[in-house]
Amino acid sequence: MTAVASISLQGQGQFPITQNVTVTEGGTANLTCRVDHNDNTSLQWSNPAQQTLYFGDKKALRDNRIELVRASWHELSISISDVTLADEGQYTCSLFTMPVKTSKALLTVLGVPEKPEINGLKKPTQEGDKITLTCKTSGSKPAADIRWFKNDKEIKGVKEVNASGKTFTVKSTLELQADRNDDGATVICRVDHEALSSTPQLATQVLEIHYAPIAEIIPSVKHPQEGQILKLICDFKANPMPDPVLWTKDDGELPDLDRMTVSGRELTISLLNKTDNGTYRCEAANRIGKSIGEYTLFLIGKRIIGIQHQALAASATAKRFRAFPVRTSWFRNNPSALSDQTGPDHAVIGGVVAVVVFVTLCLIIVLGRYLARHKGTYLTNEAKGAEDAPDADTAIINAEGNQANAEEKKEYFI
Repeated sequence: MTAVASISLQGQGQFPITQNVTVTEGGTANLTCRVDHNDNTSLQWSNPAQQTLYFGDKKALRDNRIELVRASWHELSISISDVTLADEGQYTCSLFTMPVKTSKALLTVLGVPEKPEINGLKKPTQEGDKITLTCKTSGSKPAADIRWFKNDKEIKGVKEVNASGKTFTVKSTLELQADRNDDGATVICRVDHEALSSTPQLATQVLEIHYAPIAEIIPSVKHPQEGQILKLICDFKANPMPDPVLWTKDDGELPDLDRMTVSGRELTISLLNKTDNGTYRCEAANRIGKSIGEYTLFLIGKRIIGIQHQALAASATAKRFRAFPVRTSWFRNNPSALSDQTGPDHAVIGGVVAVVVFVTLCLIIVLGRYLARHKGTYLTNEAKGAEDAPDADTAIINAEGNQANAEEKKEYFI
């Protein structure tokens, strides 16, 4: 690869004109010397050690890498193939006039960096451990640039540059904290250098992180009902994969029922009923650790919801009616359970009937007491003077008098 860096003009007329050249190690360098006006005077190319390469069209140095490209009175062009770092330096084009006129051309050779290597990765790495990676490349000139990427996202490393003769060795260190989210992530060490044009050199490593599972039970039905089929899935991620999942209910073994089947991570319960209520747990474990997922099943049948309404209505009207003991906290926390029920609302009907019966009984009791105490007008005082009367006639007269007075003193009891 040849690149023009600058142009050095030493004069006009019979002064030679040259240009600086930049070439990648292993490439071919083309050196050209021109003269605008020349009176048949020879041109000559010399290397940095002042050894003559070509005098006109005559080759002076035995080097098979050096060849003549063009030779005339106005131009002398040569090429140097398979360029090495040792070829770098100032080349001189001379025009043999009196006095001799010269022009310098700087040949710059770029050192190509070696393919990088990533070291320090231990497989597998346990979650939480520290990961230290190093990436090194040698032979670059000038010093190469090293960049780190994780899943195409650039991350910062610490670069160190050391010179070795004309070339440089570049090393970069990257520190990471092992995380479960990085399991399977690709770490890339990328080397950029002008000698590589637009194709950087890459080294890659895939991270393997071992971590304990985190279990969670996912039901197939959000609000299960009696008679349905319920599937409980023990969901988790782990590396390495856990041993077979252990299912339990209420801290004990699963009931030995044909309706309950376990297949790997999945527990299936068919024909649900209230005897299935309880807390189900799945345990997933590997050599790193274990995790337990929980799910509480609480079936709500239509009859239970109806009884709950009756209990609320009875407690609001009279303490003599005993309510069926049902926890109401579940209904407050799960209002959607009521909306899931279908069919006639027996609770409302039962509540209305209870209220009507209670009110009727109260009216009968009140009316009975009223009729018992209000049969008519009663005398509160007996006839006076009958006992003291000397004879029957006097007693009758005294009784009549008292009766007349008694009519004025009637009491009414309500």
